[in-house]
Amino acid sequence: MKKKLLVFFALFYLAAAYGQTARYVYETSVNPDSINLVSLKNEKTFLDIKGNRSLFISENKLIKDSLLTAFKLEDKDDHKKEEKDLSKRGAGKRIEPTFFEYYIIKNIPEQKIYYHDKVADKQIYYQEDRPLKWEITDVKEKQNGYTAQKAVANFGGRIWTAWFTKDIAISDGPYKFSGLPGLIVKLEDDNGDYKFDLVKKITIQNAFEEAVSSDAKLSTRANFKGDKAAMELEFGKKMRAIAGNEKEAMSSGGGRRGGGMSGGGGMRGGGHSGGRGMSHGGNEGDISSMPAANFGNLPLKNNTNENPIELK
Repeated sequence: MKKKLLVFFALFYLAAAYGQTARYVYETSVNPDSINLVSLKNEKTFLDIKGNRSLFISENKLIKDSLLTAFKLEDKDDHKKEEKDLSKRGAGKRIEPTFFEYYIIKNIPEQKIYYHDKVADKQIYYQEDRPLKWEITDVKEKQNGYTAQKAVANFGGRIWTAWFTKDIAISDGPYKFSGLPGLIVKLEDDNGDYKFDLVKKITIQNAFEEAVSSDAKLSTRANFKGDKAAMELEFGKKMRAIAGNEKEAMSSGGGRRGGGMSGGGGMRGGGHSGGRGMSHGGNEGDISSMPAANFGNLPLKNNTNENPIELK
């Protein structure tokens, strides 16, 4: 009987451990101006690793998506909740802008990298087709508390220097960077526009992975911008059609109808999903001034990053 109990608890703890996600937190600095070196903007980015898969996403995107989804779920469960005081639903919280309006999933053993984004609630993604070619040097230094080794790669029009540690035997790192014999603990480009510094590791439970929907648009890296622009154009047409129908209904005395196409991705529990982002300026991030009835269905604006992480 004791042996059976020991086996049961061993399997229980094994299952619990397998269900956990290791989150590596990077302090990330970005220069928002591609021409001038201005004050760097800082935000946290996460590398969540569970089993053979990982996900890279920014903290600000997680917060934004979780708030959006919470409001949308409340409205879906009970439409009357639209009239609730926003102070009871997170009013006063500000959705901070992020330089990472997308998320990246990796299959670590196979070194397959998938870039995910959304237009409204429509998913679009592609598989990265450029393998990283690292030049591993013999230089070793202490970086962010780890004994690390230097490696250099040319990727996306930038020269990147990575410091990886064999003390963490995970061939992964922030953004699309992986393929080294250890975890990347420090990463920066030669212009000093992007810097990632590993600051800590935490364990989270029940991390969410968004499944690729059946109607998701599978694109290619070369066609991604064009495909996404076409989706945004189609979404704009639908929104204008909805606005026209509402105007016609009001003029005929039919009254105002409820919100239209929903915008942004979702997040359950402590996890993450894709979604459209807030712009980098103005008051669009301040949700306290947004009507409760429209917040969950708001198509969010996304300005083009003036200094993208990939230049080509």
